[in-house]
Amino acid sequence: MNYSTLKKALAFSLVAVLGLVEVSNAQNATSSSAKVFGGRGQYRTWSLGVNAGILAPGVLIGGTNDFNKPNLNLGYGLSLRKQLDHTFGLELGLVSGKVSGENDPSKSYVAPGSFSSFETDLGYTATLSGVVNVGSIDFLQRENAVNFIVKAGWGLAAYAPRVPFDWKGKAGDNRDNKYVKEVVVPVGAGVKFKVSERVNFDLGYTMNFLDNDNFDGVYAKPTSKDKWSYTSAGLEFSLGSTSKPNLDWVNPVAMMYDELKDPTLRNEVEALKGRVNTLEAADLLKDSDGDGVADKLDKCPNTEAGIKVDGSGCPLDVDADGVPDSKDACPTVKGTAALNGCPEFAAGPSLPIQFEFNSSVLRTSSYSILDGVASNLKANSNAVVQLDGHASAEGTEEYNMTLSRDRANSVKTYLVNAGVAANRVSITAYGESRPVASNATEAGRSQNRRVEIKQQ
Repeated sequence: MNYSTLKKALAFSLVAVLGLVEVSNAQNATSSSAKVFGGRGQYRTWSLGVNAGILAPGVLIGGTNDFNKPNLNLGYGLSLRKQLDHTFGLELGLVSGKVSGENDPSKSYVAPGSFSSFETDLGYTATLSGVVNVGSIDFLQRENAVNFIVKAGWGLAAYAPRVPFDWKGKAGDNRDNKYVKEVVVPVGAGVKFKVSERVNFDLGYTMNFLDNDNFDGVYAKPTSKDKWSYTSAGLEFSLGSTSKPNLDWVNPVAMMYDELKDPTLRNEVEALKGRVNTLEAADLLKDSDGDGVADKLDKCPNTEAGIKVDGSGCPLDVDADGVPDSKDACPTVKGTAALNGCPEFAAGPSLPIQFEFNSSVLRTSSYSILDGVASNLKANSNAVVQLDGHASAEGTEEYNMTLSRDRANSVKTYLVNAGVAANRVSITAYGESRPVASNATEAGRSQNRRVEIKQQ
């Protein structure tokens, strides 16, 4: 086949297709109802292609070859592609033809005794490749008309060298197979031109790398691996419903713009505004006391400003004693309204205040109880309290007596700071002499580290 004639034919085909693309874009641009996040189901994703081109025993990236002059031979193939999204797809390819080459002494050194030529029947290469669309987003045009792709994969090559040795029908361990079969790795690139909504014109170049050195029938250079290329042109047909666009040519930038400018969406927004205005006009959102609960749902419509409310609009009352938290002197302890939400306590041992080991420092958990005692005393001007300090049995009796007195004084100091007159609070220290639980266990000793509050 004349190499010059092939170049002219390919150049003419490219010019013709570019013209068809421009006409198609000018006259047959179609709009799509597909949405950016609508999924693959809204597109055509299957394509079937036919192609033909040139098979040559070499690749563009170079490398060693057993024959220094490639011949150009006709190859032909089929492809079936599943587009998974606008940038990536999987393609099943099938190529067949003939590959041949020669040793030309005028081009480079040829070792004495080398074979002058080879010819191999390529029964088929069946490959599965990942195809990446590297030009899927066009910021200058609303619709893509040209896509650039790269691909790589894995497959099986079935071939039979014919010259210088004829292996057809003599391959395999028993020398009875028609073809030698080897793993092949295809790596390629190409460009796709949109002819119409259904048809693409494709140009491609694929390098095929074989994991062996017997593709040309000789082992002239044992360390080399045979390889060949396939330069092709073809047509690809989109399969599926005519009501769906082809996922090959999706431009997400244009689709997002279309969704933002979609008059249907604008109408929905305007309708929503109208419904809100209607609600406001009907005073359904009116909140007279400003507590965040609409009057229509507010069970306590006249809540004072600044008071926290629950979902029904009523003041919060954490301890459920009927006194709102905002007015409750003891908000976490159930009390009475007469004592501003603090509890009453009866005569005799009650309200034990617990302490840590070897400590007279009040726990923060005691504050709410002591606040209630203070409120009770201030509400009952004649009441007085007795504070009895106690300790567990660790340490000496003398030390524990001092520790129990310090604990009672800590409680008294808190009550005095809360507004209770000092002369209404008396203290007694008992040390370790009056345990309420066994000092043999830590649980019992913990109960003994206490101050008991008694009303008198």
